[in-house]
Amino acid sequence: MRKKTQLIHGGIFGDEKTGAVSVPIYQVSTYKQDGPGKHRGYEYSRTGNPTRNALEELIKELEGGERGFAFGSGMAAMTAVMMLFNQGDHILLTDDVYGGSFRVMTKILNRFGLEATFIDTSDMDSIEKGIKQNTKALFIETPTNPLLKITDLEELSKIAKTHHLLTIVDNTFSTPYWQNPLTLGADIVLHSATKYLGGHSDVVAGLVVVNDEKLGDDLHFVQNSTGGVLGPQDSWLLMRGMKTLGIRMEEHERNTTEIVRFLTGHEAVLKVHYPGLLNHPNHEISKKQSRGFGGMVSFDVGSGEKAQQVLEKVKYFTLAESLGAVESLISIPALMTHASIPAERRKELGITDGLIRISVGLEDVKDLLEDLEQALEG
Repeated sequence: MRKKTQLIHGGIFGDEKTGAVSVPIYQVSTYKQDGPGKHRGYEYSRTGNPTRNALEELIKELEGGERGFAFGSGMAAMTAVMMLFNQGDHILLTDDVYGGSFRVMTKILNRFGLEATFIDTSDMDSIEKGIKQNTKALFIETPTNPLLKITDLEELSKIAKTHHLLTIVDNTFSTPYWQNPLTLGADIVLHSATKYLGGHSDVVAGLVVVNDEKLGDDLHFVQNSTGGVLGPQDSWLLMRGMKTLGIRMEEHERNTTEIVRFLTGHEAVLKVHYPGLLNHPNHEISKKQSRGFGGMVSFDVGSGEKAQQVLEKVKYFTLAESLGAVESLISIPALMTHASIPAERRKELGITDGLIRISVGLEDVKDLLEDLEQALEG
């Protein structure tokens, strides 16, 4: 089954009892049992819900894993995955990571004795050097947020297996339509499903897929114990959004290709970050492991003042957090998504005050190009 077909027919299709082509919203908290401890597959909706289960089956199939899990947000998903580890364990993470991921590792999970080190995971030597005796996992974003760096997932997974480490990949930017980390050797893949998977700025959710039953049992134990589950209404909304993921991702990329071409030729733009560019440091790796380059672009206009001017002038790019929606979004990472990262650390990483990140939407690309052109004037 090809991806576009799988997005519509994958998982649990419709409802056998009524013939409905859409999975019903089971707005229920508990379930009648036939006897004490004798239920019909569901006993309490924190443990399992038919609507959420349909979503979890769908993402499992899309990512080619063994079990899928739906959480109340991407950060809830990441936190649950980190709860698989113990006090004193060490995790290596991508340095150019989403600010919320940095925050939860350095401000919350560190309180429970989970150690974290942030390194350039696009450099295999840095990974080898970063592994310590208590290292248990590698946590990767590829492409990264916001500099769109690429990590070679096959090579990284080989290193992880040599050292008996888990490989965890945040696949939010690429989505399962363009990239499937589990098939490249990863153990766990997660998504902020709020973004491209939902696609319409109307649901907050997180998804996780694991590659074996033992990990699945362990993660379900965490999910059930801590309770950060996705509700049935949002599960249904997310499945509805995912049906059009394929055509949306293709159109996002078509629009992005034209915008990148415009930005690279504009005198006001100092640098453009996009893995589809031939001069991107890891362009060939991105081509090898992904079927598309995505709809995220970041570009540097030289100063925070100039970046603010661009944001004040745009009409069709909405100033907002998040990404991956039908509408184009624009932000300054240093002031928004990555504000929780200390300024000196942002400077080291190259997240400058003049860096602008755009999530290219589905508007007519000519309108978007004209909007950027007038915003960059002067």
